[in-house]
Amino acid sequence: MPPGPDAATAYFASMRAALAGLRVYLADAGSPLYKHSLVAGVVAGYVARLEASFAAWENRLGFAERFRIARAESGFPVYQTLLELESDRAGAAARLASLPDAPALRREMADFILRHKAYPGALKKQMAERLYLESLDDGAVFSPFVLPETIRVSVNPKTQRPFYVVHWGVYDGSQMLPMIYMASIEDSSPDIARMLVTEDGQLNEAVDIPLPVGGLLNPRLARDFDASAERHGAYSLSPATIAQNIDQDFPELHPKQLRRVVLGPFYGAGLTEIGDRVSEILTRVRAPDNRWVLTWTIQEVFSQAERPAKRGLWSDTPAAEEYFIDTANLEAVRQGVSGYEKHALVPHDAYQALYAEGEAKRVFDDYRVHVISGNQVISEV
Repeated sequence: MPPGPDAATAYFASMRAALAGLRVYLADAGSPLYKHSLVAGVVAGYVARLEASFAAWENRLGFAERFRIARAESGFPVYQTLLELESDRAGAAARLASLPDAPALRREMADFILRHKAYPGALKKQMAERLYLESLDDGAVFSPFVLPETIRVSVNPKTQRPFYVVHWGVYDGSQMLPMIYMASIEDSSPDIARMLVTEDGQLNEAVDIPLPVGGLLNPRLARDFDASAERHGAYSLSPATIAQNIDQDFPELHPKQLRRVVLGPFYGAGLTEIGDRVSEILTRVRAPDNRWVLTWTIQEVFSQAERPAKRGLWSDTPAAEEYFIDTANLEAVRQGVSGYEKHALVPHDAYQALYAEGEAKRVFDDYRVHVISGNQVISEV
């Protein structure tokens, strides 16, 4: 990102405002995601992870030399930054044990100022490092791969199979984009069906399932499912391809729906490359915290039919899902999805500035626009 503390301060302030605005949108009764409270709740959890990551990175700037973002691509941190965060988190406890505690550092800083009449730079860096490591030790951050979690279990009355709603997170290393996956998956494993499905086709209430459950609910497949989700999580793979890969990896699992929420790109005036004209307009917005635009894309693919398994003399063919692709929509075909939505969140002041200059229609041409002011969101302006 641009050199100098002012640019870093502006970036973190803008990103903090954008993520807080996204949380407001997710909680808004008029939001499409709010109507699907399960989806909104899952996305909000990953937004909280991002907020924790950015808070940690901001503390890290107090003792580290630099912080890099993908200025020309996503506007989010480069992948190496996430790997460093993961490495620091793994060693946080040991490093914290070697640092003085916060009260001791504050006393040393005050004593240094009184005795030397100078700024305690080295002690300030130690305090920043302690705050950084404590934030990693305490909170969940957005990792390169956030392990799957099962958040709902039910039974499909038609197939008599239990099905799970599972979510996981991936930070794409090539595009520098945080992504959230949600899948509805039926399980035809005989042992799971015997345990979870009653004779009348209902979920067995006698089985205590303490949701959320870390990983896929089926313990026999959970570890391999984690590996499959991580292996097939790249942005370059279409949702249809990812669903097909999971379908092929597990004969007993039947992904009926896969949703991917791609957060970003994020645009900040003077911070990311968004075109000279738009950047110049946003720079004139009075409040620095309002000079940004956050976009995201929701992609979805669903199964329109299941080809039954075939048993042959020489080989068996497992059941396979047939995913619907909207061939009437060229963009849906390109993305490999049944449907998609593109959204943009923009502060009221920034939208007014773009609208006044006649740029709003061009900038937000194929987006559903949500304008935020304080704790209110106006959608589809």
